Amino acid sequence: MCGIFGYVTNKEEDLGPILIEAAKRLTYRGYDSVGAAAINNGAIDLRKDVGKVEEVSAKYNFAELRGQRGITQLRWATFGEPSQVNAQPHLDSDGDMVGAHNGNVVNNVELREQFIAEGMTVRSQNDGETCVHAVERYINRGYEFIDAIRLAYGDLEGDYAFVIGRANDDKLYAFKKGSGMVVGLGEGFTCVSSDLPSILPLTREVIRPQDGEIVTLWADKVEVRSVKDGKKIERKPETVTESMDAVQKGGYPHFMLKEIHEQAQVARELAHVLQGNREVDALVEKMKNARHLYFIGCGTSYHAASVGAVYFAQLAGRAAIPVLAPQFIAQYAPTVNHEDVGIFVSQSGETKDVLNALEAAEARNMACFGLANVVGSTLTKSDSFCLPLSADTRSAFPPRRPLPTRS
Repeated sequence: MCGIFGYVTNKEEDLGPILIEAAKRLTYRGYDSVGAAAINNGAIDLRKDVGKVEEVSAKYNFAELRGQRGITQLRWATFGEPSQVNAQPHLDSDGDMVGAHNGNVVNNVELREQFIAEGMTVRSQNDGETCVHAVERYINRGYEFIDAIRLAYGDLEGDYAFVIGRANDDKLYAFKKGSGMVVGLGEGFTCVSSDLPSILPLTREVIRPQDGEIVTLWADKVEVRSVKDGKKIERKPETVTESMDAVQKGGYPHFMLKEIHEQAQVARELAHVLQGNREVDALVEKMKNARHLYFIGCGTSYHAASVGAVYFAQLAGRAAIPVLAPQFIAQYAPTVNHEDVGIFVSQSGETKDVLNALEAAEARNMACFGLANVVGSTLTKSDSFCLPLSADTRSAFPPRRPLPTRS
């Protein structure tokens, strides 16, 4: 998960404190890197790195950022491991545009290959950069900015919200497909974010864009247009009256209840991303043809494996054996071979018992796959192919060796 925030003002001012505070209000989403960019007098000042808001902002002195427009982003690694180059925001090839996104672009691999072939400067594996180049592609072909966005929208598959600005412009542009986005209107400024909590300290007058809409933000107004035909859409702002606490909880009395109710949407988004993964079909084929199929985990991951085994039997029509990692080493590892498949599950990707079980299984030439939620963790860096639960694809973390074949 990640979060974005953009800000447009009618004069040069200290953007750093505004961007830092907005970023802090997005930290509840979970993140591994942070970045901020200020656009001032035709120049883009971009600063970003792996780490927490307080650490990175202090290291790179975000507080000194000045300008008329600013963007900040928190990133949770999906496409590309946590690194400075993969952190957002991102620049276009010439450094004339800067943008950041929230969500996942599932055809990131294919688009990056196209952009490289077209001669663009692609610096990272991250799909946020892909969004920037998707717009750049059509700017290079002579389209006006709104039309370039409309065409880019058609190229970008997945669920995302995206904000972008140009050095020699007085606006920010934002559009969404499947992910949250809120626009705020204040006195002498406008802003856009993936979440209300980052906007409410600034203003309670908001507009909620819908999928397939482009928002242009000036300091004193916003304009909503349709991606389909480019026509203006009239939408009046609404006033948010709920308390900050109520907004953060999404109307639910407790965060846990909110997260429970969000599971269906998260599952849909994950399924969408998996459709764009080049390795999923190979993984499914291996599972289908396995002599024995094991789901290996510890703690909560083991509970998820146990529930998964039930659904797997009901939906896939075959048995999977859920097993605690230490138990797997003693009870099953001596019996497995290349005809068996193991799915090793770890939220952190660092669970020692799971890594030990993986090592034991690989020693027996078992076909091993991983599920983890932290790109760059030990499990995702193992020799076996690992699919991050945050919906990575092959380009984000390619397998270190070809998928095992049956002999």
